[in-house]
Amino acid sequence: MAKLIFTLDDKILNEFQLDKERTTIGRRPTNDIHIDNLAVSGEHAVVLKKSNDFYIEDKESTNGTEVNDKLVKSYLLKSGDLISFGKHQLKFINEAKLQNQSTSDSGFEKTVFFRPAELTEMMKAQAQAEYKVEAGPAVPDSVILEKPALLLAEKPAPAMAVGRIQVLNGSSAGRELILNKALTTLGKTGVQVAVITKRPQGYFVTHVEGKVFPLVNGHSTGSQAFELSDHDVIELAGVKMEFYLDKI
Repeated sequence: MAKLIFTLDDKILNEFQLDKERTTIGRRPTNDIHIDNLAVSGEHAVVLKKSNDFYIEDKESTNGTEVNDKLVKSYLLKSGDLISFGKHQLKFINEAKLQNQSTSDSGFEKTVFFRPAELTEMMKAQAQAEYKVEAGPAVPDSVILEKPALLLAEKPAPAMAVGRIQVLNGSSAGRELILNKALTTLGKTGVQVAVITKRPQGYFVTHVEGKVFPLVNGHSTGSQAFELSDHDVIELAGVKMEFYLDKI
């Protein structure tokens, strides 16, 4: 399901499901998404649903429509895009696209977790065999977050410093996950979900679902991708995890 997350100064105000062919945005109360701001035109923009794709079109508004800080007339939205109206923002999330981008590894039972001693051997093996390692034993789906949890992963990203997270609290404290995939989704569906992406520049955490943004070192990440540093502490759905960056 695709949706728009409505925020002001990084505070989530509402979520709007894009389940209609046309979703209007503007200052008039008759719009599907009402933004009470003088910088917003009466009918400012419209989101059009075409099959599984979503387009935003500017309706000849006075100040124009910005997506990712660029003025657009008609634009094919991608999950994570930010539509700006002054300090108000609408973040586009297409959960179906995120699911399609991931592999069939759709649960904890296909995710390998390691204790610190095992991790060292794992890192050596990765360096010697270009990340080709044997799968470990299955792990219960309560390893990191309480049920129902979500953890998806894409194909491995290019070789670089490898990140990992270690759970700091709860029954799974001490458990570790190596972030050697391009996309790792963590969270509790219906409560709070975030993705950690591995990019050439480093690791980034991004909010996906929930009324509260993830916390890093006690501070909100906001609606945009937040770059992680070694020893950052991530808090998601009540679970604290420390991020490490291991050189290989």
